[in-house]
Amino acid sequence: MTDEQSWAVAEVFQGVPLGLYMHVPFCATACSFCAFYQERPLRESLERYLAGMEAELALLKFERPVSTVFWGGGTPGLLPAEDLLRLGEAMLKVTKGPTQEWTVEVAPSVIKPDKLKALKQLGVSRISMGVQTFKASLLEALGRRHGPAQVYQAYAWAREAGFKNINLDLMFALPGQSFEDWREDLEQALALNPEHISTYCLTFEEDTALYAKLMRGETRKRSADEEAEFYLKTWEILRAAGYEQYEVSNFARPGYACQHNVDTWRMAEWVGVGPSAASQYEGWRYHNVPSIDTWLGGLASGKLAHGDRHALSVEGVAADALIFGLRLNAGVDLAGLGQRFPMVTGMPALDDFFNNLASEGLLVFEGSSIKLTDAGRLVADGIGLRLLEYFDQD
Repeated sequence: MTDEQSWAVAEVFQGVPLGLYMHVPFCATACSFCAFYQERPLRESLERYLAGMEAELALLKFERPVSTVFWGGGTPGLLPAEDLLRLGEAMLKVTKGPTQEWTVEVAPSVIKPDKLKALKQLGVSRISMGVQTFKASLLEALGRRHGPAQVYQAYAWAREAGFKNINLDLMFALPGQSFEDWREDLEQALALNPEHISTYCLTFEEDTALYAKLMRGETRKRSADEEAEFYLKTWEILRAAGYEQYEVSNFARPGYACQHNVDTWRMAEWVGVGPSAASQYEGWRYHNVPSIDTWLGGLASGKLAHGDRHALSVEGVAADALIFGLRLNAGVDLAGLGQRFPMVTGMPALDDFFNNLASEGLLVFEGSSIKLTDAGRLVADGIGLRLLEYFDQD
């Protein structure tokens, strides 16, 4: 990257929020659909991990406040209460003050009152609970360790601990799941009255047990039409219940959208800490290696081991801002985007692309903003791939 390119990239990130992502890679068992890096929670591994996190956090020297924090995994809630406190206290030395939002992912099978108390004591403001489904048979097929009763108990404990911002993660288009099953899942989630609901269509990731079953012909992937019907039913039910859809897969009561994720989709900056954690920071995009041993080895040598590290370009960030921005129901303000990325306003071919999407009923113009319609949201990934063709990202 030349000095001129570096300066240009620095300009587009001027004044954006800064997020911090903490990866906790431990899982008691591997879910059949999950391809994320994970480790078994042996005590020796936990101790090595915590020491490594303290060492990596100590390397961070932020010149501005951290706006949002997200602990993901893996299963962060798997850590004992004393480990959660140790990890949180190490992190708070870096963030230097309260954050706008601090989310921690938890699983119903492992979260307990003492852990929730520790998280509340640290200042965690948002709990994200991996429910996936309320059907016992489907949970078993997914490799989840909890049953429906544990969901209700964990949710009650979170409320008793004082958490007023709770998200429930749900999945649809599961093998053996009917539309009626999914409707009942949504109704049970709504009965709990969470502030936020995330709904994800099952994907078959390579190197997972579910993908192996697919390759052996033991299960099948839903057709595009079936998936579209799941999406549309989901949007209809949750909107009718008073939840605002603010992104293709995310719904919230007014004021409860996940700010950490919104900032990410708006192309802010974030730093990832822990093995496999990804970052977009100071003109670079990279991730830590997905191995505790290699990650710790890098820390011991004073230099983190990064994978897929590459310099950002203004064109690449502009493309991502458009692609991810269009997944948001608020859409993209082209005038504002043009101020941040001037090249966007000088691309007639891009204007033609948007006009063609509008003529197909996939996009609408509202003042200086463009927004996908429901039909457009169903093919948002495809639209994103087509958008990449308009940007030279070398």
